Amino acid sequence: MRIGKLPIGKYNAIVDVPGVKVGHVTLSSGAVQTGVTAVLPHSRNLFKEKVPAAAHVINGFGKTVGIVQIEELGQIETPIILTNTLSVGRCSEALVEYALKQNPEIGRTTGTVNPVVAECNDGYLNDIRGLYVSKEHVWQAIAQADDSWSTEKEGAVGAGTGMSCYGLKGGIGSASRVIKIDNEEYVVGILALTNFGRLEDLIVNGKRVGPAIQSQIKQKDSPPDQGSVIAVLATNLPVSDRQLGRMARRVSAGLARTGTYIGHGSGDIVLAFSTANLIPHEFSQAVRKINIIDDGALEGSFQAVVEGSEESVLKSMIRAKSVTGRDGHHRYSLQEFLDLIEER
Repeated sequence: MRIGKLPIGKYNAIVDVPGVKVGHVTLSSGAVQTGVTAVLPHSRNLFKEKVPAAAHVINGFGKTVGIVQIEELGQIETPIILTNTLSVGRCSEALVEYALKQNPEIGRTTGTVNPVVAECNDGYLNDIRGLYVSKEHVWQAIAQADDSWSTEKEGAVGAGTGMSCYGLKGGIGSASRVIKIDNEEYVVGILALTNFGRLEDLIVNGKRVGPAIQSQIKQKDSPPDQGSVIAVLATNLPVSDRQLGRMARRVSAGLARTGTYIGHGSGDIVLAFSTANLIPHEFSQAVRKINIIDDGALEGSFQAVVEGSEESVLKSMIRAKSVTGRDGHHRYSLQEFLDLIEER
């Protein structure tokens, strides 16, 4: 399935952005369907070498930690952790401990640290009240993060293990696009944690296939769109936090291409960062010179974000296998309906 027109990166994933790494810890056994996903903008000390960043709230029914400071200062200083709704506190604490271990000066000779944790509610498939995610799982996901990619890193893995999307199985999906500016190639990568949408609204590559799937599985009514999606946008473009915000806002266009109308009870949040123009924690001079792309040259990056967001959602569903979780709740994989997609 080819989504859009722009060329893709080596893996067609967020790790095509140089330096970016992703790690998962998956907890999947019966009623336990949850996990942790870690996104590292680079593998060095993020507190000491922060990345320019932006946060964009499409719809704010969410419990994300850290976006207030991102919006104020335009930077991220920890790995980004994705998990389920009720594990945000524990993951935040784990990130703080991770940063404290790396940086003994935190809270002593310098300020505190801003952990970044985002969530979706996996309670339909997962016994979310069990609080199965531990701090050790967060540290393990960070330690296992690497810049390789395969189909095993998408679908029902990590934070995506218990997620649902368009009434089917959701999870983790990723895509990348390569753009050229002044004869230099840059990468825009997206990783999506998907847990939103009504089956009757599902569109796959421009084809409205939801009703046909709904009819085949004999689903009479779709519940309201009360899920969530977290999109992590990464690039090596030399952009400011303001420009990252402009890119982040285009994610909603990619989501809309899959059929969502962004429901009342949905928490749809974008976290964006650039690996160019790293920001030192301790500045040596008051005026810092950086390279910034002209706004007029951002056009290609906007298209890359839209295409990558749309494809990330669809890959999260196609890569995920069917799952039966808490209380016998079942979600079919989109894989099972590829014949309907091809027919239409």
